[in-house]
Amino acid sequence: MTALGTLLPVAAASLRHRKAAFAGSYVALTLGVTLVATTGSLLNETAGDDSPLGAPSLHKVLQFTSAMAAFVAVFVVAGTFAFAVAQRRREIAMLRAVGATPRQVVGLITGEAAVVALASAVSGCLLSLAGAPALAAWLVARGAAPDGFTARPAAGPMLLAAAVGLLVALLGAVSAAVRAGRVRAVEALGDAAVDRRVMTRPRWAFALLGLIGLAGTVSYYLSAATLPPAPGDQPDDPQLASQWVLGADLLTITAIALFAPVVVPPLVRLLSAPLARATAAAPLLARQNALTAVRRTVSTATPAFLTIALTGTVVGSTAAFADAMTAQGRATAAARYVLHPGDAPLPADAARRLTAGRPGLHATATTSTVVTGLGADRPAFDDHGEDSAASVPSAATVVDGDLTNAWTLPAVDGSAADLRGATLAASTDQARGHGWKLGDQVNLRLADGTVASLRLALVYRTQLGLDEVLLSGDAADGHLGGARPGAVHLSAEPAERLGGVLTDAHDPGPDPNAHYAWIATTTILGPALLYALIAIVNTMVMSTADRRRDFTVLRLAGTVRRQVLQMVALEAVLVVATAAALALAVTVLTQYGTTALLNHRILAGQTAVPLHLPWLPLGTGAALCLALAVAAGVLPSRLALSGPAESR
Repeated sequence: MTALGTLLPVAAASLRHRKAAFAGSYVALTLGVTLVATTGSLLNETAGDDSPLGAPSLHKVLQFTSAMAAFVAVFVVAGTFAFAVAQRRREIAMLRAVGATPRQVVGLITGEAAVVALASAVSGCLLSLAGAPALAAWLVARGAAPDGFTARPAAGPMLLAAAVGLLVALLGAVSAAVRAGRVRAVEALGDAAVDRRVMTRPRWAFALLGLIGLAGTVSYYLSAATLPPAPGDQPDDPQLASQWVLGADLLTITAIALFAPVVVPPLVRLLSAPLARATAAAPLLARQNALTAVRRTVSTATPAFLTIALTGTVVGSTAAFADAMTAQGRATAAARYVLHPGDAPLPADAARRLTAGRPGLHATATTSTVVTGLGADRPAFDDHGEDSAASVPSAATVVDGDLTNAWTLPAVDGSAADLRGATLAASTDQARGHGWKLGDQVNLRLADGTVASLRLALVYRTQLGLDEVLLSGDAADGHLGGARPGAVHLSAEPAERLGGVLTDAHDPGPDPNAHYAWIATTTILGPALLYALIAIVNTMVMSTADRRRDFTVLRLAGTVRRQVLQMVALEAVLVVATAAALALAVTVLTQYGTTALLNHRILAGQTAVPLHLPWLPLGTGAALCLALAVAAGVLPSRLALSGPAESR
């Protein structure tokens, strides 16, 4: 009989006796492929300018969502398949002892993983056919996507998600199998009892590369004059700072997660120190189990760590940028009051009507618009193709009146008083991205399709709450396509309000568009967190199913069911506490870095924002992880302990 024929019965027996492990791997990969295929299908339906006015770019939000989904899925899938192999170390030890070669062990596990992975890939792609339209409908209902936006079946995203899932699953299983298959037969049985070497050389290498990448990212962010865009983005995108911050956050989480086998044991030892003085059996057993079964502790802690760390970093970064925008807006406000539209739009001549008969009252109206082909060559405007440089849209603000009455912008070159006639102002990011200098003629197409050539009169430091391009009211007069003023900036309180809402320019209250930022955050974070929470339950159930023999030994030694369940619950508490401590460290580090980078690069002396930690989201995430981990550990254990100990 061939070696393959000899191992086939072993594979069949494994499938029968380790249903929980195979089911857990199947669930993890199926949901991972579903998540990546769903977000990829939605991203496939978007273009560069596809969002309602005032909302963040849907294309960019879905780019972040896809990246976050892939990030979490890779960690969970690789960890789950590696954990499933690690659970079989006694079985592999027996195979090595009876003569199985390392190649045979790797071949057996690779074949099993391939079968599970293929089934999961197909299931995940099928589930995404329902998941993508559901997420699209959610975005439309909240105004973050245009009416009619949906997702149609697309082979490309689904095949890519399936391929990534298969690759990650096989790499996770094979790398663990290679480690298990390398031990000598005599050492295998001893190595099966205690985890001695969890931090392998490849993991050390990837962890160190993660730290180097993080250091390089932060250094480049601080030193570069202008930031390179992501593929498909414009070089003048005002949200590049948030993209770089998110990238640094993910690199930090990756590095800590890769170093987990090194940092988890001392952290568990520290957190469980009070249990070492306990006299009851359950606390002592829980502590020793968490310390000796490092692979199990790391595998079960990773989804909880991802959940809490991603919540802290993403929510914290979003709040930090919101604080910076508010602080910068207050620092640059030159007006005393701002009149916003009420239930009806403001009249087109609102500024003139408000200042009529009041010579001491200064008013400047601002109107949001979209220009296309910013900086394109004149011949490009004759090409009406979608890929033409003249078709690229950019948000702009029309300033009808004296710019200095509305904002005190930090000028890098030129004067705000010169924004009149056929002129425009641009931020430093815009000017650097396009290579403009003061006095250059800039071509663009206005909202009504008119092609204009405007002189660059002012270059100002990029502002978080202000468009990157400001057009003079004279240049856009009659070319706004019927758009009404979005705000009127006033030097004093007006005699009438024209049906609008008057706010204090230095204390404007909540940003009416702030909810878009939280919708974007929920879209980016929500699917990944939901997947990570499911992974907590999945991993805990897999872990418990593998411990039936341990439970039997404890029962035969005289331990009652209540003590075993207490032990399992305490282990779950230790796992989540360890994950929460690591996540808190990551959040503190990333929030400190985000605040420092905002103050150094964006605010740059205009104002400053203090360090704030998102305690409520962190606490909520930790509590949810704890509840799920304890329930997913205790309930299966209770079922496993049903009946007399001798019968198992």
